[in-house]
Amino acid sequence: MYKRIVIKIGTSLLADKVSGINLERISGIARAVALLRAEGRDVCIVTSGAIGAGIAALKLKERPVTIPEKQATAAIGQPLLMEAYEHAFRKQGVLIGQLLLTKDDFAGRKRYLNARNTFDVLLKKGVVPVVNENDTVAVEEIKVGDNDNISAMVANLIEADILINLSNIKGLCKGDPAKDASAELVPVVRKITPEIERLVKNSKGELASGGMATKIQAAKKCVAAGIAMVIADGREPSIIGELIAGEPRGTLFIPCDSKLTQRQIWIAYIAQAAGRITVDPGALEALQKKGKSLLPSGVKAVTGKFEAGDVVIIADGADNEIAKGVTEYSSFDAEKIKGKKSADLTGTLGRRGSDEIIHRDNLVIL
Repeated sequence: MYKRIVIKIGTSLLADKVSGINLERISGIARAVALLRAEGRDVCIVTSGAIGAGIAALKLKERPVTIPEKQATAAIGQPLLMEAYEHAFRKQGVLIGQLLLTKDDFAGRKRYLNARNTFDVLLKKGVVPVVNENDTVAVEEIKVGDNDNISAMVANLIEADILINLSNIKGLCKGDPAKDASAELVPVVRKITPEIERLVKNSKGELASGGMATKIQAAKKCVAAGIAMVIADGREPSIIGELIAGEPRGTLFIPCDSKLTQRQIWIAYIAQAAGRITVDPGALEALQKKGKSLLPSGVKAVTGKFEAGDVVIIADGADNEIAKGVTEYSSFDAEKIKGKKSADLTGTLGRRGSDEIIHRDNLVIL
């Protein structure tokens, strides 16, 4: 039984540049969620559509391109979108709460935990959180860029059982369904292999900022944490109820058997890397096959500027990203001790430091 559910709703389902917000669809979502709440399930919605609603209100012919234009359009569309949600859910006797998030709310560990506490309180009080990326203040440096990844981050944050990703497509297909209606649907993905990733078409709807590529990224974040994810056609009126009932719809991504902890998920898929450490073949084998910590002796190069406690990427000699971890040293000190034995660290630094650059408990193999 799926006790805690995240439902992501794409722009293509909610907003049209001519007619604006699709009130009928939002009403249908509210009815479906109210039924789930009546069954004792927790539900969180991640919604797109603010910029789309703003485009319609401003009678624009095209989606804005620049960050300031997107921010201004979202500032107009977001209250219109929330008004539609509030009206639809109030008719069902369900209280909603608005949360506008940016990548910084996930990337910093303290803010990540604060956000989790807010969600916990809302869900305990029977409120349905309605989440959107904060497009009115987001700039390129902090922008997640799509609600597919936001929804996966939220699913991890609240330890959901399933993420239902609704769009205007039937799921992951062997071919582009936008060009070929007979493209074969992939009903179940047990492991996200290179073959699965090659099926991805990064086509985008006119008002959308995501695409199938970002849905696969979201699926990776979910299954690694033991969360199921399904991509399905949100134009089908009864799709939410059918999916929760276990009916085969769309593409279901099966969770991994050995799931990562919340902290490991944060390190691997959510925290923003502040730098990069390149390791030699011996260190690579120790990390990947022996479950060891990263020692200074195995470090070949240090890139970027970071402080102790920051998350960094670990790469091999071919610059492939093989792990992420929380470093014990700043980039300045890591540069000093790279390639050195543990016995030489005190003499090099002039003080006693950790024997490891990244301890195994703070490291996740990608």
